[in-house]
Amino acid sequence: MPRRRSVLASAAALGAAALAGCSVPAPRRTGPTVDPAPGTPIASTRRAQLMQFAAHPDDDLYFMNPDTQRMLDAGVPLVSVYVTAGEHTGRNRIAGMPEVPPDRAAYSSARHQGLRQAYATLLGLDTFAPWQKSVATLHGGRRAEINTLVHGGRRVELIFLNLPMHTSRRYMALPALWHDRALELRTHLSADSPLDRSDTYDHDQLIDVLVGLLDRYRPTVVQTLDPDPDIQLGDEATRKRDSEQPGYSDHGDHTAVACFSWAALIRWVAEAQKGSGAIPAFVATAFRGYYNRHWPKNLPPQVLKEKAGHLVPYGGDPSWQCGNPSGCGDYGVGGDRPLTNWKGWVRATHHRWPGAGPAVVARPDGRLDSYGVLGLRAVRWRETEKGSGLWGEPEDLGGGPLAPALGSAVLPDGRVLLFGVRFAALGGHGGPNKREVVLLEQRSPGGPFLAWRGLGNPERGDDRGRRIGVPVAVTSPDGRVHLFVRNADKGVSTRVRATDGSWSPWRALPGTDEVQDGLDAVVDGDGRVHLLAAGRASVLHWVDGTLAEPLPLAGDPVAAVPGPDGLAVYYRKPADKALLSAGGNASFDGYGPVAAAADAGGTVLLGRDLRGRIQLRRGGRLWTRTQGTTPVQAAALRIVPGGPVAVGLGADAHPWVWRPASAPQL
Repeated sequence: MPRRRSVLASAAALGAAALAGCSVPAPRRTGPTVDPAPGTPIASTRRAQLMQFAAHPDDDLYFMNPDTQRMLDAGVPLVSVYVTAGEHTGRNRIAGMPEVPPDRAAYSSARHQGLRQAYATLLGLDTFAPWQKSVATLHGGRRAEINTLVHGGRRVELIFLNLPMHTSRRYMALPALWHDRALELRTHLSADSPLDRSDTYDHDQLIDVLVGLLDRYRPTVVQTLDPDPDIQLGDEATRKRDSEQPGYSDHGDHTAVACFSWAALIRWVAEAQKGSGAIPAFVATAFRGYYNRHWPKNLPPQVLKEKAGHLVPYGGDPSWQCGNPSGCGDYGVGGDRPLTNWKGWVRATHHRWPGAGPAVVARPDGRLDSYGVLGLRAVRWRETEKGSGLWGEPEDLGGGPLAPALGSAVLPDGRVLLFGVRFAALGGHGGPNKREVVLLEQRSPGGPFLAWRGLGNPERGDDRGRRIGVPVAVTSPDGRVHLFVRNADKGVSTRVRATDGSWSPWRALPGTDEVQDGLDAVVDGDGRVHLLAAGRASVLHWVDGTLAEPLPLAGDPVAAVPGPDGLAVYYRKPADKALLSAGGNASFDGYGPVAAAADAGGTVLLGRDLRGRIQLRRGGRLWTRTQGTTPVQAAALRIVPGGPVAVGLGADAHPWVWRPASAPQL
């Protein structure tokens, strides 16, 4: 007799915090963990492959673009996994028309058709280009619909797992599945699908299926939604109508699927270590979701038009002749509605853990070391020869599982400190869900490292502790290291490392305005420590921990560089391509955050142009990187003998080096 399953056991327990979190009743088993000790081999194929995990059809178009589009444009193959069927109420609403009877199978099919239409246009094909539909066999014998489109050597695969969005009791199914050790969900059958039977999933079976897909495709870039959305209070009636979970700035399905996705990544790495003994080489990125509605928009008109344009074929129109009897898209998203919708989701793209790119350090012999996160672990790449731009294989430094971005500081004697956010626990079905700030300290300049050390969390309690941001650190002239982290109240917390290596307690910096993640810390010529953060109403600026005069509003993280006339600050205003400069002067159109540094020729700026290409400005000259692998996440800027150097990670999960100011323009 099959074991008893219940969707009722957790209904009462799934309140506001439950929907947003990843912890509740007693655990069934302990989730796998990654050994933080260093020295594990890394299996690097250098074959670029993008894989993204979404809760609903359209999550990728709303929240992961234009990043996805840039990689597709560069020829990187894409596998996109949709965990729910997207069936919702079963009503494919048409503006100005009477309500249609609910038909969940048809609505799911129409949304799938909309995705096919959108990705056909992303590949430069006709909206109604024919796709190959087939059935994929997954871990445990479960099956999923897979749609494939190939054009000009580029490839897109859409995989539909079709788990339900709701149970018969009308509460959200995926958050319940994350929490409830006794729950089992049966998949929907979408109309016009090659699938002819349903499957069932429990918590571990879904993770196993996701792990199986990761192992099958072995991606080098993985994109997910946000597993730890901001705490968001106020205007609860409006937020409930907009499907935001109570108390948090995202849809409950987004959070649950992101938790499942990161649990699968952790398990994949753990099982690979037990099997081949090697860590799969991939870069992971998480994207904010409904967060976009609450903060200044950051996409300029040219980029926004392109991004919103790919939602038009997804939304479709009932008059279209697409060949799908169940519908030609998600009609409520068609036409200009992505741009006219007051929620504004499409008008911004935010990373959950925005970083300043790889930490780049020059060794005593002039070669560069680059530090980043690969396979959820810290790694070091070493330049093979001074100025060569060629890197050796990644060296595992351990510490995992880590969030994607590292903070760094260099001590006066040249030793490197690396800071990360570690998934200390991500158990699900009642297991703990903890994050901690961790430190890796170099034993000698250019040499090996000491053991990883935990620095705790500025928040008390696991739920609040999950909301922390990327650690940012800077060394002051007196040898002290100042560490800053965005906290659960959307303020900033700090610790200071004394010259003897001891750390002060966490404390919150003063300030009432909330800030976004992506802090920047610099030391000026007088030895003062400056911290800048893009806030909700202005750019906040602290000097030696004291709040200074705010700066005008920014749409993205801020970059600052000290100079002879004080501090120069660079950033883009909301929804603007132009670069705003406080204390400096720059013409640098593009989108997204910039990096800034000073050399003998003046201020050097690094960022992306309106087409997503890396560009660098030095003095009055501008270079654009038109060749090489597509950049993933941010690129780092460093001033070395001979000129500025940019270092980033490509879609093949391998670093690249660009020295434009000392070489012919590409």
